[in-house]
Amino acid sequence: MDRFMSAAIEEAKAGISVGDGGPFGSVVVKDGEIVGRGHNQVIGLNDPTCHGEMQAIRDACKKLGTYDLTGCVLYTTGEPCHMCLVACLWANLDRVYYGCTVADNGDIGFRDNSFEQIFGGRDKLQGFLAEKDRAECLKLFDVYKNIKNKTNY
Repeated sequence: MDRFMSAAIEEAKAGISVGDGGPFGSVVVKDGEIVGRGHNQVIGLNDPTCHGEMQAIRDACKKLGTYDLTGCVLYTTGEPCHMCLVACLWANLDRVYYGCTVADNGDIGFRDNSFEQIFGGRDKLQGFLAEKDRAECLKLFDVYKNIKNKTNY
């Protein structure tokens, strides 16, 4: 498994363990080094915009002292929702690697597919989005699926 996707999975596990939100962890990488980390904190912070990708982008921008992440790539455990996908584009990330698909997100109770039906457009992002290490991320999703008394957000 890719070491950066492994780091994203560990970030997701950290968030799940404290009840911050869903199994979504992300890292931003520049020149072979992790420069930003984040996990879903929607529940923990009562903020619907605190997805793992958004948190990792914010962390990377703060650490690098810039709003422009040209030259960086993002690794994330789940295919980004439209909010996060557009944030990745606005941040000028070079590429996004994701583990689980939008359909997988739906299988564990998230409503990404409803937004996919409204907005679509992923077909126009060939070369920007790439699936990676799905089998390992599905294991993470299975752990999350079996947690009782969780809120899917």
